[in-house]
Amino acid sequence: QVQLVESGGGLVQPGESLRLSCAASGSAFSVYTMAWYRQAPGKQREWVATIASDGGTAYTTSVKGRFAISRDSAKNTVYLQMNSLKPEDTAVYYCNAKVTIREYWGQGTQVTVSS
Repeated sequence: QVQLVESGGGLVQPGESLRLSCAASGSAFSVYTMAWYRQAPGKQREWVATIASDGGTAYTTSVKGRFAISRDSAKNTVYLQMNSLKPEDTAVYYCNAKVTIREYWGQGTQVTVSS
């Protein structure tokens, strides 16, 4: 069982930045594939970014060049640095871990971008 705890959400103005963190339990963090998803009001949950165990990254088109996913295996933590935030980035952001055939989710953290 893997437990994920997100933090770092909040209310910011357009153009500002936020960094989300996701702390994972377990001793095998280094082999987890970690990802961030988000769900805006009235919409389906969508994939945002992934970082593989080897550090390879991938992003959905709408956040490329603005968001950066990273991981710190010493802290069992994955981050999502979000820059140049837009109102359309407003959503609950969820951390996701994939371990072999199993998948785990955090409880989510709210990000609101509004002037």
